[in-house]
Amino acid sequence: MHPDLPTLRPCRAAAALFSGALLICAITTLNAQRSIYEPLKIEETTYSPEDFGSMWTFDAVPLDRFEARYDFRPAEEWLEDVRLSALEFSTGCSASFVSENGLIMTNHHCIRGALPRIQQEGENIQRDGFYATSQSDERPFPGIFADQLVEIRDVTAEVHAAMAAGQTDDEKIKLRDQKIGEIAKGCKEGFHCRVITLYNGGKFSLHTYRRYNDLRLVMAPDVQITATGWDWDNFTYPRYELDFAFLRAYDENGQPVQSPHFFQWSRKGAADGEPVFVIGRPGNTDRLLSYSELEYYRDIRNPGILNLFNELYQAYYQYFRSHPEREAELLSQLLSVANTRKVYAGLNLALNDPYLMAKKKDFEEVLRKKLEEDEKLQKEYGELWKKTDEAVDSLRKYGTAFRANFILGFGRPAHLKLAQDLVDYAEQMKLPENQREDDFQPESLEETKAGLRAEFADIAFEKLLIAAHANFLGKVAGKDSELLKMAYGGYMGQGAANFIMEKSTVASPERLKALLEEGPDAILSSDDPYIRFVLHSRKRLEEINPVLQGAQNTLEVQNQRLGRLIFELFGGATPPDATSSLRISDGRVLGYEYNGTLAPAKTTYYGLWDRYYSFGQASYPWGLHERWKTPPPGLDLSVPICFASTNDIVGGNSGSALINQRGEVVGLAHDGNLESIAGGYAFLPEANRTIATDSWGLMEALKLVYKTDRLVKELEAGKME
Repeated sequence: MHPDLPTLRPCRAAAALFSGALLICAITTLNAQRSIYEPLKIEETTYSPEDFGSMWTFDAVPLDRFEARYDFRPAEEWLEDVRLSALEFSTGCSASFVSENGLIMTNHHCIRGALPRIQQEGENIQRDGFYATSQSDERPFPGIFADQLVEIRDVTAEVHAAMAAGQTDDEKIKLRDQKIGEIAKGCKEGFHCRVITLYNGGKFSLHTYRRYNDLRLVMAPDVQITATGWDWDNFTYPRYELDFAFLRAYDENGQPVQSPHFFQWSRKGAADGEPVFVIGRPGNTDRLLSYSELEYYRDIRNPGILNLFNELYQAYYQYFRSHPEREAELLSQLLSVANTRKVYAGLNLALNDPYLMAKKKDFEEVLRKKLEEDEKLQKEYGELWKKTDEAVDSLRKYGTAFRANFILGFGRPAHLKLAQDLVDYAEQMKLPENQREDDFQPESLEETKAGLRAEFADIAFEKLLIAAHANFLGKVAGKDSELLKMAYGGYMGQGAANFIMEKSTVASPERLKALLEEGPDAILSSDDPYIRFVLHSRKRLEEINPVLQGAQNTLEVQNQRLGRLIFELFGGATPPDATSSLRISDGRVLGYEYNGTLAPAKTTYYGLWDRYYSFGQASYPWGLHERWKTPPPGLDLSVPICFASTNDIVGGNSGSALINQRGEVVGLAHDGNLESIAGGYAFLPEANRTIATDSWGLMEALKLVYKTDRLVKELEAGKME
């Protein structure tokens, strides 16, 4: 009823007879339940084991699956070697050792935002890149580190026993967190530990890490080649970019780390249809959530977040386009907002896809049926969905009010923050002196008051942020809502910005000074629109937060029970959700159908210049750095620059190595396609793809464009000369 994907060996044989046949044959043999050429029959849609993806933990690698699919059964030594070759990066990304002398490979976008803080006078590393021609030139990169997973221990029984002592859901969560903290504190001296939650709490693992704190930049390319297409090409394929960077780990004696575990470089990468493995740290997925919770995400949670980031994107984009002289600086800010916007756009599309939701519903019905057929399971899990649905009802009841009243720190108008600070000041000053926070004690008070100033460095950008918040409020709370009237006089867009500038005390240094002199009572009774909005929002959140927290605690407990049930029924045949922990994902280099056509398994350098000229050679978004505008002598434009594969990744996997069966680097994961965003809820193999920089194309760039001879030799040899 739910067969696994077939192996592709017959297609590979056919490819030997017909050039290019492999791609089409592979696509047509994917066991998809949906095609644009056949009307969707919801009643015939069923779940598949593939829906849960292939993010396997290293203590539960499905060796039989690997052998059946790829004629490859990795030995324990192979698994240990690739685990110790991989790194978890402090920036939220993944990375890998690629030489025995501590050379590290990751994505450029994983360090892009931090590059300005290590550049020297006259440099613009984001725009022009960086290369250390000698070891002594490798640039210290303070504030970042990399962790290597050295040990995994199952601590499920300890955590579950602690939770069992709790009488209520709130108590269970408190006892769980206390036990997790206690276990993590017992870490071996000199190591760092984390307790990893798996199957929503059906399983807990203690991960022990060796940490590398002294990282130095070896090579970073120009930002334009690492993100061609910028936010437009983000989460898309076909793709044409080289998103990479190299650093080196140093030991406590200031010498390069000696690592016997590293990925050797592959000269020609992987062939179409070849098995490949992603070794990295996926951030988060929600594939084990109940159907009713996914409906809440679809109807309330995700649309609210998408509305916010869409409005912020419009503000950041307008400001970016009006300041071309600050392009390199403002692009990083724009891309951060754009990435979140596109993620939630993709998640919104996914949960509004009847095909995906039908698969989720079918899986839940299968679980419920298994429960009905097993008296023991029924006794233990019988009220699971009832309690889950009750908690979800609370989230539905108050979710919109929470989103509208909660003031997110990121992208918040400075005027609104000032209003929050004024309310903090007034409320603190109403307290007895011995109950006030440090900033409001006599010795700090003047400095605190001095920070309450109506002075804003960039008023043009501030007006855009005000308009964005007003638009968000109008869309979430309603255009005729009391909240919008209270904060912005009922205006949205530019009208809201004008309203704040004219009516708000926090926009006028003179009125603000007078209000401060009148004292805390005057502030708290002020008719300033932002102050009234802050006071109202705080009061409303005080009312609903306890209800929401209680519902969330109930969901955590019930989701843990659901995860444990799935784990018991399927015995680890389905991988756990991603939880920012190291995984291995299996797949193949493979194209797919999209928009009525075919995406190739690999894209070539031809496409890089095609995009550049097709979009008028403009710097944004498919522009090229000067060093790239003309193809370098010796570069074969048919060499692959990117490829797509069926591996299962999500955010956090950026910087992961893709390796072949010999443990060689064939690619560097930097993204997924738009269809992959649905992987937050279900992995659909017919179109979900990992997008990677090709090892062959990357090496050609190092040799012919950047001429990084020292780095090239180290990658080819696997060690420094």
